[in-house]
Amino acid sequence: MTKQVLFVHGGGEGTYDESAKAVESLRAALGDAYVVRFPKMPNEAEPDFATWKNVIAGELAEMGDGAILIGHSIGGSVVIRVLVDGGIGQSLAGAFVLSAPFWHDDDFWNWKEAQLPADAAERIPHDLPLFLYHGREDEVVPVSHVEMYARVLPQATVRRLDGRNHMLNDDLSEVAQAIKRLS
Repeated sequence: MTKQVLFVHGGGEGTYDESAKAVESLRAALGDAYVVRFPKMPNEAEPDFATWKNVIAGELAEMGDGAILIGHSIGGSVVIRVLVDGGIGQSLAGAFVLSAPFWHDDDFWNWKEAQLPADAAERIPHDLPLFLYHGREDEVVPVSHVEMYARVLPQATVRRLDGRNHMLNDDLSEVAQAIKRLS
């Protein structure tokens, strides 16, 4: 039986298309034992948290238990908040967050709906393998954001990738290896 993976791209004009190479890298590295779903999120230029959350929940409902959830950039921020809020209805085999901004009380990095509550670590299922990846050469979201996530979510496995940009150089082979180890 094939394993299901949901990839949620980031926000901003053209991010679905910009994510396609990374998703193809993931598909190639995972092979035929995995199906990677890659829906175009609504209004990518101006993401609406509730709408994206509903799309993610709907996709996961179709996929059933045991799916892998991946979010990149703003998509990663939404994924973490969805996990914290609960209520997706399915048990996941793992969650991967790539190059995600940490939203907080800041003039620029401030998206109230995606901010994490103080008890975020306690609200994410304790048996869920959670991985945070961030390129050290990220030109869009500073690598310091993964450090903030690591402090709030100490149960997460954090991987800082040398020489990698915001799209992780369109190479998700390390993510694919970690996914395969979950199986």
